[in-house]
Amino acid sequence: MMGKFDYKIVTLPAYRGVGLKWNGAYAEVSSLNELITEMKDRVGELEGAVNTDLQLGLYYHLRPDGITHYSVYEVKGTQQVPEGMVEINIPELTYLMTHHEQGRDIGETYTNIYEWFKENDYKPYIDERKYFDDLPIKHERYPAGRNLIDPHFDILIPIEKI
Repeated sequence: MMGKFDYKIVTLPAYRGVGLKWNGAYAEVSSLNELITEMKDRVGELEGAVNTDLQLGLYYHLRPDGITHYSVYEVKGTQQVPEGMVEINIPELTYLMTHHEQGRDIGETYTNIYEWFKENDYKPYIDERKYFDDLPIKHERYPAGRNLIDPHFDILIPIEKI
């Protein structure tokens, strides 16, 4: 194991994301990687991007057999939505934030997050929609130039006090 599980609680302001949406079964998840790569290649279409070096992966477990995923970049309010893209507005939220290190098993990182919830007075935040996972909403922030096979990235889980 490389280092211990470090976390912090952060509140981030509301923001607007523009990018590509994927809604599919876990069995089809390989096509999600193609969509993430396509969005990385299309970031140049977002002249209003706040930070083109930080791609966001927003996961919503809104179906029992899969996920709804938004591969977006944070954009200014003036950004038009290019052809084939969607926008998503994220409210101000408080998050459990940790870093997934390159070389570590992603499943292990998420297991540590589940353990954190058992030991702390927080629960995953959910909005009014129905979810199908113990971690219903997962936001990941991917730096540009990451290794796509063995990436490092930040994980943010929206939380609220119990």
